[in-house]
Amino acid sequence: MRKLRIPINGFILNIVINSYCLMHRSDCGFSVLAIYLKSGISFDIVIFSTLVRGLFAENKIKDAVTLFKKLVKENICEPNEVMYSTVMNGLSKRGHTKKTFDLLRVMEQGNIKPDPYIYSIVIHALCKDRMVDAAINLLNEMKQKGITADIVTYNSLIDGLCKFGQWEKVRTLLSEMVNSNIYPNVHTLTIVTDGLCKEGKVEDAEEVMRHMIGKGVEPNIVTYNVIIDGYCLRGQMDRARRIFESMIDKSIKPDIVSYSTLINGYCKNNKLDEAMDLFHEISRNGLRSDIFTYSIILKGLFDVGRTDFAQIFFVEMQSTGLKPNFCTNLILLRGYFHNGLVEKAMSLFRKLEIQREDTDIEFYNVVINGLCKNGQLDKARAIFEKLSLIRLFPDVITYNTIINGFCLEGLLDDAKNMLRKMEENGCSPNNGTYNIIVRGFLKFSKISEMTTFLKEMTERDFSFDASTVELLIDVIAKGPSLLNMIPQFPLGNKK
Repeated sequence: MRKLRIPINGFILNIVINSYCLMHRSDCGFSVLAIYLKSGISFDIVIFSTLVRGLFAENKIKDAVTLFKKLVKENICEPNEVMYSTVMNGLSKRGHTKKTFDLLRVMEQGNIKPDPYIYSIVIHALCKDRMVDAAINLLNEMKQKGITADIVTYNSLIDGLCKFGQWEKVRTLLSEMVNSNIYPNVHTLTIVTDGLCKEGKVEDAEEVMRHMIGKGVEPNIVTYNVIIDGYCLRGQMDRARRIFESMIDKSIKPDIVSYSTLINGYCKNNKLDEAMDLFHEISRNGLRSDIFTYSIILKGLFDVGRTDFAQIFFVEMQSTGLKPNFCTNLILLRGYFHNGLVEKAMSLFRKLEIQREDTDIEFYNVVINGLCKNGQLDKARAIFEKLSLIRLFPDVITYNTIINGFCLEGLLDDAKNMLRKMEENGCSPNNGTYNIIVRGFLKFSKISEMTTFLKEMTERDFSFDASTVELLIDVIAKGPSLLNMIPQFPLGNKK
């Protein structure tokens, strides 16, 4: 355009900047600013809002905030509602709730006052950060200022309250919405049903759905998937299938999430034949199974010991062009170890380690745990000691796994030393760590040596879990006099 001397204006240049930002090349977007200067075109707020949004999209939070502050301090241009909402959205989505809230307060003191959308951003951030009371207080502030909340604001609050199981407050908000002529939409319905299902109240979720249908709000595919998952989590597969079929009856075509959810339910309830039938139905209905669906079936096959078929299924998956992701590789590793195929697991481990794909601490935890459970503690220990060489830091799961391995082999001194080592390395033991060690000492009848750990558990407000209590009862039953040797032991499961 420039070579052909076609006139270029600010509108065209902003499209160029926006295009660069959409390609995550905000650096090229900034280079376009030079053309503004050479062409004598004035900067406007739209350009900088675009650049700020581009920086946030690339996770360059510090650069985005610096640019925003520079615009304000040097009076390059006065931020408008769009600029504020862009910055606040960017901050809130990356967990900077306090900065988002502080910016709202700054905005309230300036010439540009926050509108309902901006309040919604802050309320959503507070709810996401589990600060529901602060979010409700902000809603009350809005009312006092005569600012009407919209459906987005209420949905964010209802979502926050559902996550805390505060159903009375949810009912109050729903009534308040209706009284303000703001009627719950399908997103509201899905939020409430999802919250109920996560608490196991699937019948209540169904009742909410029926009530909303009566009010003219039709559930969508997401709503149905939520309820299907709710019944699957409770192992009520007949009811989950009924919801699945009723969705089809209402001419809502199941998506891959619907199928994957139901297949996962069948696999978790060891109904592999039903899972496979449903899996084959996916392609017949014009859908394509994704890596997540294949991974669910793989795990189900390994869980019931059908390792040969699992390996054939894995080859079939790859033949469709799907590559195993981190989750799939962990399923394969766990499956091999779970079924005693240690050599296959270690072969895969070595291959993935060479490729350096997703080899984070969780990957090594699976391998260390698998080796320990298959009686190969020396190999597990060697991999554990290798972590520091590859600059990976063991987490509490890693330490608990290796400590459990020592306890299973009766190497109680090694277990005790590892507990001290984890604390020296800045990794705090948790309730599980102490329960593992106590079970180790109980198993090998080292009752008198448990006193130190029992005292530490009490000081840390830790308690025995169900497995430890069960073992303790067995030990006492074999020798009631042992009870007198245990000066104190915390029961229950506080943490």
